[in-house]
Amino acid sequence: MGSPPRTITTYIQWAMLGMVPFAIGVHYLTPDAALLLFAASALGIIPLAGLMGHATETLAHRLGSGIGGILNATFGNAAELIIAIVALRAGQIEMVKASITGSIIGNILFVLGAAMLVGGIGRTRQTFNAQAAGTSASMMLLAVAALILPTFFHLMVRNETVGGIQKLSAAISVVLLATYLLGLLFTLKTHKHLYTEAEEVVEDSPAPASQAGALTTLVIATVLIAILSEYLVASAEHAGKALHFSETFIGVMIIAVVGNAAEHSTAVIVARKDKMNLAITIAVESSRQIALFVAPVLVLLGLVFNQPMTLEFSLLEVAAVGVAVLIVNSIAQDGESNWLEGAMLLAMYLILGIAFYFLP
Repeated sequence: MGSPPRTITTYIQWAMLGMVPFAIGVHYLTPDAALLLFAASALGIIPLAGLMGHATETLAHRLGSGIGGILNATFGNAAELIIAIVALRAGQIEMVKASITGSIIGNILFVLGAAMLVGGIGRTRQTFNAQAAGTSASMMLLAVAALILPTFFHLMVRNETVGGIQKLSAAISVVLLATYLLGLLFTLKTHKHLYTEAEEVVEDSPAPASQAGALTTLVIATVLIAILSEYLVASAEHAGKALHFSETFIGVMIIAVVGNAAEHSTAVIVARKDKMNLAITIAVESSRQIALFVAPVLVLLGLVFNQPMTLEFSLLEVAAVGVAVLIVNSIAQDGESNWLEGAMLLAMYLILGIAFYFLP
């Protein structure tokens, strides 16, 4: 029998699956209800992303540690990537960039902060592998540099065209993807022992028992997420006006959370069970994957779709990611955490959320 938190999470996910047909019904029956469609689509994507994650874990387990590990790492943020691709094809470049920023700071500040806060209640301290966390955090510094350089390059060379910045971003993206592959080699092969606990499978909701069942779930979830992503992106502008939210705020604070909400709950649950290695791996590795894999892929897809997707972010977005990465580097140094550090991470996330809310 599963523990109570897992049972509650399972019930919530199954209940939220009802939002999938509801969103489809709203799209066809009341297409003018943009705010309702946006909310229903966002809520429907959350359990689908969870099912996709569990199906991927099942396939990874059955394919073995090598190929399975690569599969799990590559498709760990599949839902976020699908949403971003849909937005990119629709020409919502600023929303795509905002969702990248939101995913990075959301995982490092919100998810990790919530995990440390909940896990630290009733405990003096929690420990984790400082070397593994530090390595992932250091790779995030590379990603921050990749975001800073195109932004400041454009500030220095003001007559540079969007096409020029896009070529610069594409070249940097290739380097980031190569670094991501080296990171996979490090975590799955040469230094696999550092991530032993992170390989544990956490069953927060029933996962398909067979490989065929996992593949079927993966395909169906992917198709449904793509459909709801279309609704989400199409209704985002009208929903933002109704809520008085900017496009950037929607991308950073709403869309970024939707794709990996199930993963967020997993990090908090395992932290409460005093498995901080696993909680930190979920949070930091997800951010690293967004920065080193998802963002570069989107830049290269921008060339294919003829959309001006670059790694040039606003100064506030660069500052937000930079602050988040510096904080996680500081926390990772001693290999210990407590509830106050979690509260401070959440406070920083709230401060950044307020800043993005007031951003014109």
